[in-house]
Amino acid sequence: MTTTERLEQLIEKGHAVLRTHVPSPPNVIGVGTINSGQFTAWQTQTLSYLQSNLSSDNQYIKSFTANVKRSYKSDVNKGIGILSSLLEDINLGLLEDNSIEEFPNPINSLLTILERFHLVVRQLRNRYDSRSTLDVNDEYDVQNLLHSLLILHFDDIRAEEWTPSYAGKSSRMDFLLKDYKIIIEVKKTRPNLRAKEVGSQLIEDIARYKVHPDCETLICFVYDPEALVGNPRGLENDLSSDDNNLKVRVYIRP
Repeated sequence: MTTTERLEQLIEKGHAVLRTHVPSPPNVIGVGTINSGQFTAWQTQTLSYLQSNLSSDNQYIKSFTANVKRSYKSDVNKGIGILSSLLEDINLGLLEDNSIEEFPNPINSLLTILERFHLVVRQLRNRYDSRSTLDVNDEYDVQNLLHSLLILHFDDIRAEEWTPSYAGKSSRMDFLLKDYKIIIEVKKTRPNLRAKEVGSQLIEDIARYKVHPDCETLICFVYDPEALVGNPRGLENDLSSDDNNLKVRVYIRP
């Protein structure tokens, strides 16, 4: 994907966020609401792209950060305008060739999603006028929200694909990014699924995916909002590896 194509994609996703706008009811003073989850995902994705490809003192980064702060229609319009101006400057050759790179490595995009996943969950809980929202209570909720965030970054996401038989049984993977040969496994801690149990499940997952023809990288995301894993960095280091057949990355957040 070229720089121009990526910026056009981000602009279109900004318009998709605008399409979630719900005006305030008649005779009610207010600016209406925008889907806060989609806004946060788009804001995060755009900032990640700009910060990965432009210098830290670039005016486009400063302008986007200063003007796109809240899930308001006006903020989204400002963000779209900033991206459109950047796209125009690139097309006119006003930016140096080395000032912006091609679309970042997919692992970097995934890491941004996982690092900010809990922030998205918190944002979803704070809706205008106490409206109902998605509350992440179990592993299925984590999968649903993560799937929505992945859609903003990746076109081909295979959910619930079957894995090859291991130890006499087959199971379903959570997500397959087939274009990149990346599989994502999702866990959510609970009182009876702490460090020991999570570690045992991940060891079994890793062994299973070593023989999967479409898996070169396994991303294991453990959502631990209650901090039930006592030493998350230690468990990450123990299970992450760079085996010739399979690269494994374990992320336990927050």
